[in-house]
Amino acid sequence: MLFVTTRRTLHILFIFFTLGEIVAATPVTKLTTAQLESRLVEIDKQLQNLAKYSLRSGHGTIGWRSRPHNEASKPEWIQINLSKPTTIDQVVLIPAIMRGSQSSYLAEGFPLEFRVIVGDPSNPEGTVVGSSETPPRHLPRYAPLAIDFPPLSAAWIRIEASKLSARSWDGKHLLQLSEVMVFNGLQNVALNQQVQTSSRKDLGAITHCKNFLVDGFTPFLMDAAHGEQSLAFLVSLRQNDDPYFIIDLGSPHEIDRIHLHAMDVSDSFPQPLPSDLGIPGQLRVEGANKPDFSDAKLLIEYTKNTVYDTGPIIARTFPKTLCRYVKLSAEDLFIILEKEVYEELEREARIGFAEIELFSGDHNVALNRPVIANLRESVDRKFSALTDGRNQAGNILPIRVWMEQLAERHELETERPIVEEELNQRYLRQKTNLNWMIWLAALLAGGMIFTILIERIRRLRQAAAIRERLAADLHDELGANIYTISLLGDVALSAVDSPKRLQDVLLRNKEVIKRTTSAVRHCINLQENLTTLGSLHEDMERAAQRILADIDCQISIEGEEFLDKLKPSTRDDLRLFHKECLVNVSRHAEASEVVTELRVEQKKLTLIISDNGTGLGNNGNAPIPSSLVRRAHLLRAKISSSESANGGTCITLVVKIPRLERNRNKHTSVS
Repeated sequence: MLFVTTRRTLHILFIFFTLGEIVAATPVTKLTTAQLESRLVEIDKQLQNLAKYSLRSGHGTIGWRSRPHNEASKPEWIQINLSKPTTIDQVVLIPAIMRGSQSSYLAEGFPLEFRVIVGDPSNPEGTVVGSSETPPRHLPRYAPLAIDFPPLSAAWIRIEASKLSARSWDGKHLLQLSEVMVFNGLQNVALNQQVQTSSRKDLGAITHCKNFLVDGFTPFLMDAAHGEQSLAFLVSLRQNDDPYFIIDLGSPHEIDRIHLHAMDVSDSFPQPLPSDLGIPGQLRVEGANKPDFSDAKLLIEYTKNTVYDTGPIIARTFPKTLCRYVKLSAEDLFIILEKEVYEELEREARIGFAEIELFSGDHNVALNRPVIANLRESVDRKFSALTDGRNQAGNILPIRVWMEQLAERHELETERPIVEEELNQRYLRQKTNLNWMIWLAALLAGGMIFTILIERIRRLRQAAAIRERLAADLHDELGANIYTISLLGDVALSAVDSPKRLQDVLLRNKEVIKRTTSAVRHCINLQENLTTLGSLHEDMERAAQRILADIDCQISIEGEEFLDKLKPSTRDDLRLFHKECLVNVSRHAEASEVVTELRVEQKKLTLIISDNGTGLGNNGNAPIPSSLVRRAHLLRAKISSSESANGGTCITLVVKIPRLERNRNKHTSVS
């Protein structure tokens, strides 16, 4: 089915659904936030340039309504027959407006489903130029609905309603419209044309007559977005006054219609004066080319039989007439006023209009033309107000443009809350995401600070461990070597008289000094190279020979095949632990025999060093030397001391072999 649009809204990207209805896939979800913001600004800007809704008050025609039905599917139709085939390109359906709750207004009886058909003698079946949507998205509304289509020749226009809406007060379904306008350019060719309806009899003929569909009266007052206000011309008349207005068009024009804009009675509710204030009971309009109207031709005669013959804009057409001067002569001006309201007056007459428009084709040739009248002007009610192109709200628009702007306002005001709601949802999501990002950033900052602190603590511990190891290595390695050099120096002094022995001692001393140099280099490059100076077994024997000198030393190793699988640092620490033990024995134990046992198993390593010296004293309860405790700490080992079987001291070191080293040992054994 064709979508109903206005010419001015063809550029709009979407046609939105009824307010409150949620559709799963809506175009706004496909736009970026920047596009939505831009669209919202564009909508607000367009709304500022569109005519506003301004509803009539007082008395007036409502339009036409069909018979009420219990079922919505009961078809109803309206057909407007033009006096002759005419090219048209737009049909405007103006709803009958009902007051809803509080300040809301809604269209009553506007069809849920319908189609508009245009035909002429050459096209008796007609052409569908517009139809509603299913489900209807053009409701709710109280704005006009403009249907644009390519120009077609039309002798009749038919509105067929296949699904009716329910009226508010009894739920009955009916078709009801306030006005139907059919445009050829800017001219409403349906004005005062013949109307046929599906309901044969007019119901409520005073206010709901089928002819009211084409009388040109709408529920709206023209309220344009631009233009300065202009007070309507209004003057009080005396009993014998015979008022007239003459408009000089400046040059002859072929005019074919006139629009009389009634003055605004009041902004209050209710109105203090009748809505037809200033409209004479009879008005005669003549055209002439001579100033004295000696060649006058009658254009129209307007008669106000009831208040329903008047409205905000009284539009009349007539055959094209070439004239320069147009004269409006008024009769039957007086109205009866209530004596209790106006005690001093029984009768009063007033005449006035907001604007008088005379059209030649689509142009108002009376615009800003001079007006002559046999009436009195006042300071704020001047003749120029009759042709200045403005009313009390601003500029006066062509009827078609006015209807299009009201229709477009409805589309934009329907679209705006949808765009705004989508933006609010996105802003809410962005705010939520921003809060999450803030918390995440705070957590990351805290994590970074925590990591820096942990890393600093780790580095401090690493530096402390390096210092501890360096101190231990210097004490155990260099201290033992220096002590050996000192012993060899004493031996060399005692061997001065034995050149051969002296030579051997000096060679041994040279070797110790050389190893001391290597040990110093090893301590300096502790973190880069932790390899031992040789195999652990050989180093242990060599240290025993140097340090113990004349003391008998026995070294036994079980599981020697696992020694080379240990980490270099572990082997180095074991070597230095053994050397420190030997230095302590040599210095303090006064022993003649030292036994070293090293047992290497899958999960642990046990080193036992015992001597037959004087012991640690206090029945073996003396503290273990701090140098040994420090080295055991570096090995993460358990150290204990006890009395040996032959009365000396027994130092026991138990080292757990880490899982990774054990696995490496297993893989190496398998390979």
